[in-house]
Amino acid sequence: MELTRPLALRLLLALSVATWGFGTCRAAFTPADNYLINCGSTINAAVDGRVFVADSSGPAILTSPNSTAATASPNAVSGFDDAMLYQTARIFASPSSYAFRLKSRGRHFVRLRFFAFKYQGYDLTTAAFKVSTQDVVLLDNFTAPSTSSPVFKEYSLNVTKDMLILTFVPLGNGTPAFVNAIEVISVPDDLITDSVQIVDPVGQYLGMSVQPLQTFFRINVGGPKVTPDNDTLWRTWDTDQSSFVNSTATELATFPPGNLNFQNGLATEEDAPDSVYGTARQLLVPNNTSSMPNMTWEFDVDARSSYLIRFHFCDIVSKAPYQLLFDVYVDSWSVVKDLDLSDKGLGSLAVPYYIDALLPSSDPSGKLSVKIGPSAINITARDGILNGLEIMKMNISTGSVVVVPPPAGAKSHLGVILGSVLGVVAAVIIGIVICFLFRRKKKPQRPPTRRTSSSWTPLNGLSFLTTGSRTTTRTTLTSGTSGDTSYRIPFVVLQDATNHFDEQMVIGVGGFGKVYKAVMQDGSKLAVKRGNQKSHQGLREFRTEIELLSGLRHRHLVSLIGYCDEHNEMILVYEYMEKGTLKSHLYGSDMPPLSWKKRLEICIGAARGLHYLHTGFAKSIIHRDVKSANILLDENLLAKVSDFGLSKVGPEFDQTHVSTAVKGSFGYLDPEYFRRQKLTDKSDVYSFGVVLLEVICARPVIDPTLPRDMINLAEWAIKWQKRGELDQIIDQRIAGTVRPEALRKFGETVEKCLAEYGVERPTMGDVLWNLEFVLQLQEAGPDMSNIDSMNQISELPSNDRRVVSSLELSTADASRTPIDYSDMSTSNAFSQLVNAEGRHHQERATKNGIA
Repeated sequence: MELTRPLALRLLLALSVATWGFGTCRAAFTPADNYLINCGSTINAAVDGRVFVADSSGPAILTSPNSTAATASPNAVSGFDDAMLYQTARIFASPSSYAFRLKSRGRHFVRLRFFAFKYQGYDLTTAAFKVSTQDVVLLDNFTAPSTSSPVFKEYSLNVTKDMLILTFVPLGNGTPAFVNAIEVISVPDDLITDSVQIVDPVGQYLGMSVQPLQTFFRINVGGPKVTPDNDTLWRTWDTDQSSFVNSTATELATFPPGNLNFQNGLATEEDAPDSVYGTARQLLVPNNTSSMPNMTWEFDVDARSSYLIRFHFCDIVSKAPYQLLFDVYVDSWSVVKDLDLSDKGLGSLAVPYYIDALLPSSDPSGKLSVKIGPSAINITARDGILNGLEIMKMNISTGSVVVVPPPAGAKSHLGVILGSVLGVVAAVIIGIVICFLFRRKKKPQRPPTRRTSSSWTPLNGLSFLTTGSRTTTRTTLTSGTSGDTSYRIPFVVLQDATNHFDEQMVIGVGGFGKVYKAVMQDGSKLAVKRGNQKSHQGLREFRTEIELLSGLRHRHLVSLIGYCDEHNEMILVYEYMEKGTLKSHLYGSDMPPLSWKKRLEICIGAARGLHYLHTGFAKSIIHRDVKSANILLDENLLAKVSDFGLSKVGPEFDQTHVSTAVKGSFGYLDPEYFRRQKLTDKSDVYSFGVVLLEVICARPVIDPTLPRDMINLAEWAIKWQKRGELDQIIDQRIAGTVRPEALRKFGETVEKCLAEYGVERPTMGDVLWNLEFVLQLQEAGPDMSNIDSMNQISELPSNDRRVVSSLELSTADASRTPIDYSDMSTSNAFSQLVNAEGRHHQERATKNGIA
C-alpha cells in the first residue's frame, strides 16, 4: 500500500525520534497529563514544538453558561513570542470553569496566559476577576495590564484529586473574566522535595512537597534565554541581564552540550536542562586583593510572602576537583558556607547539583537579593559560580476558592466519574453513621477522675492517660457559638475564624503543620494548629496533645481550648500567646532584647511548668522536646511550656527509664538518650540546660555558618564555662547588667544540667531552686556572695513531688500546703506557635555533616 507523502514524513520523523531516544543514556520524561488548550479558538496552534488544542474540541470540559470566543487583531499580537496563543481568548460573563480529568495525582504545572484586548462590547483591559482550583486561589482581583504586553503565570500545585477544576469568576461592575491559553502538565513528584532549609531563623521546614507554589523568576545565569522546546518540562528560563546588579568582575562560562555528568549528580534533567547547567556566571577575584566582593542579583517580590529559592550549580569552570569554594547568601542570610561542589559530585567535575532555601519573608522594601561570594578559606582560586536560579512564591493569594463543577454527563466519562465518587462518598457516610451508632451503644463510661466542668466530647478512639486524680477546670469557648462548652469545635467555625485558612493568617510552621491566628466572632484571638496530612507527625502526636492538655492545668503550661477532627482534619486550638516564642526574643528577629532579669523570670516560669510535669501526677510526664521555640510568652512575658506532641508518660515505680525511639530536636537532644534510647525526666533537664545557654548567649543551638568548634552551642559554651570564662560569650546587650555572683551560679546550674549522664544531673525541682537563687543574687548583689547553692545540691532534700517553688512559700510559714497550680485560672492569652524548624533526628543532622 502506498503511503501518502505527509504520512510518510510523519512516520520517518517518528522513527528518527525513536532512534535518537534509544541512543541516549536517559529517556526523556513523559507526563501522564499534558493538557494544552488554545482558549476561544476553533483551530489548533503549534507553539514551541507542541500543539495547543482548540477548547471547542473538548480536551477539557468547559462549563460556561455564558461565554464568548473572542479574537484579537493579528497586528496587536504580531510581535509576541507564541503570538498564536494570544490571538484568541475565552471571555466569561459569569463564573465558569475548565475541568481536566487527570491520569495521575501529584505535582502539576498549571500555566495561564492573558492578553487584554478589546472585542466588540468587551474591554478586557478593565476586566477584574478571580481564578481558583478546588483547593487554592491562584489569582484574586486580577487585572491584566493595559501595556499591550501578555501576562504569563505559572503555578506548581500538588493535586490530590482525579479532576482539576479551574474556575474563573468575574468580580463586579459587569466586567468579565478571560483567559487566552491553559497548560496542565504533570511533573515528577520529587521535583519539589519535602524538607527545605530555612535561612531565617536557621531550621528545617517539612511539608514543602504539598505546598502550592507560584514561579516568580526562573533565570539561566550567564546564559541565553531557554525556551520551552529546549527544556525537559517546557519551562522558560530568562537571562540574568536585568537582575544582575553589581559591577564585580565576572566571566561567562559555557560547557559542551551533552557532556555533563548527570549520572553522578543529585540533580536531573527535569530539575534543569543541560542548557542551564552548561552555562554559568563566574566571579573573578584577583589573588592580590584582600577584598571579598560578591556577585549580586536583585528581584522585586511581594515582601509579605515566603519564598522557596532554588540555586542550580555545576562546576564547569575548574580544571581539577576541590579547587572551588564559595559562599551562598539570600538577602543578608547565609545559605551555605564554603560550598565545595566536588564533594557533592563524588570528586567529579561538571556534576549538576541544586540547593533549596526557604526565606520566610523578604525585605520590607520588596527586594530579594541573591549573592555568591568567595570563601574565606585560602585555596587555589578565590571565586564562585552560579548556573541557574528559581524563586517561587509560597503564599500565592488570599481569599476563598470558588468551584463551578462540570455538569453531570459531561464529556470524558464525567458521569461515570461523578457516579463513582458519589457512590464512595455515600458508602463512607453510611459507614460513619454505623460506627457512630455502634460507638454510642458501646461507649464506655469515662473515669470520674476525668470529669470536667464542661460537657466535652472525647475524640473517637482516644484512651486517656492515667496521670493522676486532679479535678480540672477550663475556659469556656466563647466563639460566638452560643455557649458552646465542648472541646470539639466545628470545622466551619475555625474556617471562618481563619478566613478559610488564609496564608496571611499563618503565624508559625512546624513539623505537624501550620499555625494560624484565628479571630472569633466576639473578637477574641486563638491559635489554630492544622495538621499536615503528609507531615512526619500525625495522629499519634494529635492524640497525645489532646490527652495530655485536656488533663493539665498550670499557670506555666499552654492551655488547650479544643480540637477538630471533621473531614479527616487534625486541628488543635489554643488561646493566643501575644508575644510569641522565647526564641524569637533572643535572636533571629527585630524584637527588642529582653533584660537579664526578665530572662531569668522566664526561665523560672518554664522550669516551674516542667517541674509540674515531672512531679505533679502519679507518673511523671516527660516533655521530650524542650527548646526555646516551645516556650511561649503572653502579653506580660509570662512563660508557658508548649507543644506536647512528643511527650511520654514516665517509667513505672520499679523502673528507671522508658525505652523508646529517639525523637526531639537536634542540638537539644540528651546524648545519653540518643545513645541508649532510654528516656528519663533528666532528658528534659539536659534540653533545658541548652535553653539556658540560648538565654545567656542569644544565639542558635546549631549554627552551621560558624567555625566548626562553634557550631554546637552546648559543646562550645561548656568549654568556656569550665574555664570560668562564661562572661566572654554572653549576649553583649545584657553583659553590663549581669552580676558576677549571679552569672557564676547560673553557669554552674547549666553545667550540672548538661552532665554526660542523667544520674549526675539535678532534678527539675533543683534546677528551679537554683534559678530562683540566681535571681536573688542578681537582685541582692554581693551581700549573698558567700552562699554556694550548687555545691550543696547533693544535700538538698529529694522532694520530687513539689509542685511549687520555694519562693512561693512564705518564710514565716514554710509548712503550709503548697499551692496547686492546677486550680489556678489561666490568663486570656495562650497559644501554640509552632517553631519554624521541623523536628528531625540527630542522624539526619549527622548525615548532612553538621555533627
